[in-house]
Amino acid sequence: MSPKSVQSKSKSPENKLPTKVRIVEVGARDGLQNTKLHVAPAIRAQLVNLLADSGLTHLDTGSFVSPRYVPQMANADQVFSNLNRKPNIVYSALTPNLKGMEMALAAGASEAAIFTSASEGFCQSNINCSIAESLKRFEPVIALAQQHNIPVRGYVSCIDRCPYDGSTNPEQVASISQELYQMGCYEVSLGDTIGTGTPTRIKKVLEATSRSTPMEKLAAHYHNTYGQALANILASLEEGLAVIDSSVAGLGGCPYAPGASGNVATEDVIYMLQGMGIETGVNMDRLLTAANFICRELGIESRSAAGLALTKNNRSQ
Repeated sequence: MSPKSVQSKSKSPENKLPTKVRIVEVGARDGLQNTKLHVAPAIRAQLVNLLADSGLTHLDTGSFVSPRYVPQMANADQVFSNLNRKPNIVYSALTPNLKGMEMALAAGASEAAIFTSASEGFCQSNINCSIAESLKRFEPVIALAQQHNIPVRGYVSCIDRCPYDGSTNPEQVASISQELYQMGCYEVSLGDTIGTGTPTRIKKVLEATSRSTPMEKLAAHYHNTYGQALANILASLEEGLAVIDSSVAGLGGCPYAPGASGNVATEDVIYMLQGMGIETGVNMDRLLTAANFICRELGIESRSAAGLALTKNNRSQ
């Protein structure tokens, strides 16, 4: 079990919300995999280093997938070799198959991530196989990770809706999540990949999934395509979930989900949680430094409402 999987179960008496939330920062991998501009490994490593300086402790660092399919993630080994590694920080790598796991081990990744979908159509479009085949493919990946005492995190895409198959049955999400958990994933991240979810629908997914996979083993990975991510996060917190995936500056999207915009911005999540008195351990000023750095490199404006407002206020002072 990953040491980072331990969460506070204490709740504030007024609203039963978690008192502490762990943020899984996905900007350097999930956030950059859909950019049009190729970002050099040294720049990606610098982003990770800046994010680590902000107090984030779980960093999605690279992806060992074929550069033919995701060219933005090429040379992930160079990203890992350029890290200023800090103790007690998870540097995670996406490992879709055994070769990817072997490469991640050689690069010194401290955690592996595997991904499938609750939708057959998305699974076929994303990793060119059925859901059942994807789970079978993960067996040797998890076995190798366990041999090296590397924790494995699972991702389930399209928990609310699929761009190919339409609405997703919450019981299907529950079934896939349970399989990943029973296979050895210490945590399963539930992804609203195209951002269509609303609070009541997300709660139904969590209610179904937590019946077979403990809530403390679940995480939220919500895209903000329809502006629902923060509302969905609040709904998830109310259900007892206490791990949130987010992306600095709202970077991201999905190359296999047409129209899906970025992940929810880390700055927006931190601003909301801090305003609610929920501990994250993240320093907002240092987080903004990381956000401004990568936005300059990409030549874009941040997608974070809180980040833009705070940066503007800081400049006016």
